[in-house]
Amino acid sequence: MRKILLLAGAAGALAAPVSAQTMQEALAQTYNNNPTLLAARAQLRAVDEGVPQALAGWRPSVVIAGSAGAADARSRSLATSFRPDGSFYFRDQTYPVPNTIRQERTPAAATITMTQPIFRGGRTTAQTRQAENAVLAQRARLLAVEQQVLGDAVQAYIGVIQNAELLRLNINNEQVLGRQLEATNERFRVGEITRTDVAQAESRLAGARTSRTQAEGTLQVARATYQRVIGDQPRRLVNPQPLAVPVRSAGEAQQVAMANNPNVVSALFSAASARDNVDVQISVLLPQVSATAQAFRQDNNLAPHTRQTGGQATLNLTVPIYQNGAEHSAVRQARQQAQQSITQVDEQRRLVAQNASQSWESLRSARAAVESVRAQIRAAEIALDGVQREAIVGSRTTLDVLNAEQELLNARTSLVNALSLVITGSYALAASIGRLTAQDLGLQVEIYDMTAYYNAVRNRWAGIGDYSTASVRR
Repeated sequence: MRKILLLAGAAGALAAPVSAQTMQEALAQTYNNNPTLLAARAQLRAVDEGVPQALAGWRPSVVIAGSAGAADARSRSLATSFRPDGSFYFRDQTYPVPNTIRQERTPAAATITMTQPIFRGGRTTAQTRQAENAVLAQRARLLAVEQQVLGDAVQAYIGVIQNAELLRLNINNEQVLGRQLEATNERFRVGEITRTDVAQAESRLAGARTSRTQAEGTLQVARATYQRVIGDQPRRLVNPQPLAVPVRSAGEAQQVAMANNPNVVSALFSAASARDNVDVQISVLLPQVSATAQAFRQDNNLAPHTRQTGGQATLNLTVPIYQNGAEHSAVRQARQQAQQSITQVDEQRRLVAQNASQSWESLRSARAAVESVRAQIRAAEIALDGVQREAIVGSRTTLDVLNAEQELLNARTSLVNALSLVITGSYALAASIGRLTAQDLGLQVEIYDMTAYYNAVRNRWAGIGDYSTASVRR
């Protein structure tokens, strides 16, 4: 009995005198600290950078090139004299005298070149649209990750409460069966029952101990899951209420899900980005116009102590005629990829409609199960009381009492599981229609600003600093 009481105390650790934690507080902590969600936000900021990279197609490029070195030139010839007619002859016809000239110089050159794109076949415009649609798609994916993480947090929170309650039921059942075994042994000693009745009570008690041990392990797993998802050890958790979901039928849930679910929104913008990629590939086939301005300076290039400076400006036109056909294949490929993305939109709509309908029916079934199980518990309690009274007068056996107690335990276990399904099912339904976000739940957190980093870098011409603090606020 002392061991059982110690186990009961361990199971009641969640009820220790510490500050209680509500579901809202746990979800707020998850929203601020979950690594999966933080990584998804960083991924969105990385996708945001695609827009300034696309806009760079409008901007000039400036390059400075320079060179410096040393040159040593020597020229050697035989001594000659020139005739009046311009021809030359050796001064000494027998022994010509060589003449060597050495020239040392330090050549240096510097060039600055600026190139301004004027028309790139519409590539810059198409790439900008493509990048902006990719950003919008990634924002929807971030909302999907946020919903997934908050849904996992709900599961972890309810899992701890559910398994703690199941452990409490198993501990209580073990205590009841222990007392039942003591009473059975007393009746056996006075000859009221047989050894078979004692063996049945011992068997049930051993099974209860096994169930209690398994429940302890399951609770520890639930606590570990809670710590992984929410980021802290569970304290005394407050039993939450089901979430009020703003839909009144399965059909309404499907309609809202197909219009509002983040996965559908992400697929729509991904399809738009894929269509923009067709224009990006077509731009390779169109003429390109650019302007180039160049200034240069060359010192000691041909001879010592000389300098050349100058500049030029050109307008460049490139008209592609045939480029081995690969660019035509890229256009065809982009069109098929766009078709694939459009088809995936329909697939996502069907999938979220199925999930919404499934979540609605699961929640409805769980609510009905709660009412049924409560009626079952009331009937099981009455049946157990009657069987115990009948066993005292000898009209019922010990096995009948044990079976009645097991039925009551099973009914109470079913009630715990059904109540857990009602709560988690309400949050799952909210997620299926795109309403399981920090803003929809009204969490007491600083909502992550998806546009702050985008606005900070969109028109930035230079800078390699980290501008993520513009959107990450605590």
